[in-house]
Amino acid sequence: MLTFIFTFILFSPVYIIFFLQYNYPEDAIMWGKRWMYNEAPDISDEAIKYTKISALIGIGVLTLMFLIWFIKVL
Repeated sequence: MLTFIFTFILFSPVYIIFFLQYNYPEDAIMWGKRWMYNEAPDISDEAIKYTKISALIGIGVLTLMFLIWFIKVL
């Protein structure tokens, strides 16, 4: 049971990052790169779509990994 709680605590920030990446793709793309530009760059629709898809894939893979681990522990 303790490992379940510990794993949940470790997975929670990653889930939050993926959800924020899906909801705010422009900010996720610019995270850590704002210093390179004097003005806000124009982000293409393809980049936003790619960011959202990668966030959904990350959420799915992380959920699948967590479920497989949970089933093995039981």
